Amino acid sequence: MATLTINGQTHELDVPDEMPLLWALRDVVGLTGTKYGCGMSLCGACTVHLDGEATRSCVTPVSAVGEREITTIEAVGDERIGEAVQAAWRKLDVVQCGYCQSGQIMAAVALLSENADPSDDDIDSVMNGNICRCATYVRIRAAIHEAATSLA
Repeated sequence: MATLTINGQTHELDVPDEMPLLWALRDVVGLTGTKYGCGMSLCGACTVHLDGEATRSCVTPVSAVGEREITTIEAVGDERIGEAVQAAWRKLDVVQCGYCQSGQIMAAVALLSENADPSDDDIDSVMNGNICRCATYVRIRAAIHEAATSLA
């Protein structure tokens, strides 16, 4: 039995300790905004926040979460930075197919939480592990700068 705090709500889950957090979120709790991409922590589609830190949920076992607060794409817009990032994504029409975007947004929010005015190099370094098959990287970078400007 695992007790997880997800988006501010406590959930008692009867799941194996080794179950990846991704599957607990999607299949048990029903939060399907976090996506499965590669299952090996290489693409970023499964990114969530653990106490604000971008974390790949496909390789994070439920037992490793402990008492840390989990935030998913469903709730990231409830905070100021998340709201600004989502608004910038819409304003600059970042999304093409959209599959990777929840992970991209989660990584961008974590970046702006640590660095309020990132350079292109800062953005590229942090976002490097998030793959976009539609190659909207230029729009993603522009949206992160837009969000940073709106937050300043």
